Amino acid sequence: MKYALMHKTYPVLDMELEESGYILKILDVYDEPRIPVGVHVHNSGIDRKALNDWWQGRRIPASRMGLDEALLSIGISSPVYLLEKCYGLSLSDQYWICPNDSGLTWESVNFFHNDFSDDMGKILFGNTPEDPDAVSLMSPDNTSDGWLRKKWIIADGKRLLMKGGSGVYQQEPFNEVIATAIMQRLGISHVPYTLTFDNSVPYSLCENFVTPNTDLVPAWRMYQSLKRSNNQSHRDHFITCCEALGGDGKLINDALNKMLTLDYIISNEDRHWNNFGVIRDIDSLQVLGLAPVFDSGTSLWCNTPHVGSTTPAKPFRDKHSEQIKLVKNFSWFNPDSLKGLHEEIIHTLTLSDRLDEMRCHKIAEAAIERAGHIDRLT
Repeated sequence: MKYALMHKTYPVLDMELEESGYILKILDVYDEPRIPVGVHVHNSGIDRKALNDWWQGRRIPASRMGLDEALLSIGISSPVYLLEKCYGLSLSDQYWICPNDSGLTWESVNFFHNDFSDDMGKILFGNTPEDPDAVSLMSPDNTSDGWLRKKWIIADGKRLLMKGGSGVYQQEPFNEVIATAIMQRLGISHVPYTLTFDNSVPYSLCENFVTPNTDLVPAWRMYQSLKRSNNQSHRDHFITCCEALGGDGKLINDALNKMLTLDYIISNEDRHWNNFGVIRDIDSLQVLGLAPVFDSGTSLWCNTPHVGSTTPAKPFRDKHSEQIKLVKNFSWFNPDSLKGLHEEIIHTLTLSDRLDEMRCHKIAEAAIERAGHIDRLT
């Protein structure tokens, strides 16, 4: 079937999709600068493999908790089929596919302004539909990233992402709230998270920070937009890629410093290249800056009973003790702003019925100790 790849109201190119959901052919190209970041154009044309990688990257990852059971309940064999069901629409950017001669418009289908079905969200949360044939798949849940159970909801007109925890402790939602508190105190640009419970199960809630006029471009896609020279570090290359698309390199560097400092304090294990990115204006295509820090839940020793133990770091070094050395300027860090944080961490963690008092205190003490390491670097 033939589709137009759209960027909000801008036609980008025409393409043909196989029944399997893969891009078979790239047809006419209308707006080369709007081809997704990281997809290269060669003398022979657009790199179809790279475009397929971008397209397939919009689907729910195979690692998502409960995905296989969810797909089985609606008779779908692969999450790639879900992409077409919602026209590839997302709440993270403005790309979508429009079936040829359908007459669809961005104004009539986008999830920023229009209601969307909560059927897929319910299914992903373990609710088996009574009538699979009646399920509506017009949902941004079909294009949500990450392996934790999550769904988009609408409350008071706001688009909110509801995300669960994992493992024995189900600690990730509480960690998001703690990371929010730390960033508020330190003046780090961030997405605020709150805590909610559904049938005694904890979830984090955050409002969508992408607007109808912006894209979130994952750092990995930015990184792929240019070829890295052998003598350039991964971090410097990322900044160079941002500058090539109009970003302010100094501001992005400063924001990275703050993100890495937070990750050191909370011992974040999962700041991979898709867990941070940049915000881009969709009209000018200019990079406006590093996205506010989001998705910090896999931290505070949530995957181990050994609080305070060494955990892996990402994305620039594999050890936090080495990665924090990349931060050369701590003039913005105010240790006095963290007064009372110990008690705030304990208060948040004790809202969980899976964390005993000793573990709560150990986590708070370990985080404060790591903040002290930063204080000594200033």
